[in-house]
Amino acid sequence: MIGYYIHHQGLGHLHRALCIARKARTPVTGLSSLDPPPDWPGPWLRLPLDTAVSAVDTRAQGRLHWAPLHHDGYARRMGKLSDWIGAARPALVVSDVSVEVACLARLLGVPVVTVAMRGERLDDAHRLGYDLALRLLAPWPASVPEPGWPPHWYEKTVYASAFSRSDGRACPTARRDGTRQVVLMLGAGGDGVTAEQVSAARDATPQWRWDFLGGPLGAWSGDPWPRLCAADVVVTHGGQNAVAECAAARRPAVVLPQERPFGEQLATGRALRRAGLAVVRERWPEPHQWPSLLAEAAALDGSGWSRWAPGDGASRAARALDGLAGAPWNE
Repeated sequence: MIGYYIHHQGLGHLHRALCIARKARTPVTGLSSLDPPPDWPGPWLRLPLDTAVSAVDTRAQGRLHWAPLHHDGYARRMGKLSDWIGAARPALVVSDVSVEVACLARLLGVPVVTVAMRGERLDDAHRLGYDLALRLLAPWPASVPEPGWPPHWYEKTVYASAFSRSDGRACPTARRDGTRQVVLMLGAGGDGVTAEQVSAARDATPQWRWDFLGGPLGAWSGDPWPRLCAADVVVTHGGQNAVAECAAARRPAVVLPQERPFGEQLATGRALRRAGLAVVRERWPEPHQWPSLLAEAAALDGSGWSRWAPGDGASRAARALDGLAGAPWNE
């Protein structure tokens, strides 16, 4: 049995866990405050929320990220996890992501795999979580590592490459009427883009038809795949799963990293720029910049995404976890 902790902010962690759980031979139990997706392939442990406005000393003097004192929700959450680990005796716990869950599992004698994230992860809390992990699972290719890590982190990293729930799907044939189409895809975790900014970009590019997936002028879609496939250019933020969806569709992209803790999306943008896979801008462009920006992206060869997401990343991750779950650890 593998326990897979899934953070409840946004939907990227959930989509990633589902991709891996579907490929794993070992039974996977989801551990999360989120509801299980209808097609989750195993058991699910629903955890109490641990959020509160009045939380006290949440970071334990900088050694942790979220461990509030005298917080009923947090105490129930960690207690329920501890009870499950004691009863289920999982062979492995995956943390995506929580240093506190990683610490709890390791203190209870269970090997931990932490899903790595790009950005500034050298604070004390991340060092603790990454150091105690048996392996780090990186959903990006080894050819574009995250710079500045301690050597021992690189040594224990499994590079799965990027993957998404759309890997292996065929793109439907899009009907073309001569008008180029741009899809603006924004996430469920907050993006900071205003309706005025989006409208100005659309007005500045009358030769493009705009389609909106999420964000201030669109609705969230449970399956964006057909609309991504129909795009000549996708404009999106720098979240790992959004980028992986673009890569799976092999569509040229403009990536506009949003502000996130530890600079995660900015770091992803830098990696994409180094690899020459997308047009990247660190801030929302001015209206007059959009025509040349979309033209630059449209000139990219979308097949280059195969270097970022070859299509078997979830299988690679699952094989690694299966191997670790079956290993007789004698540390």
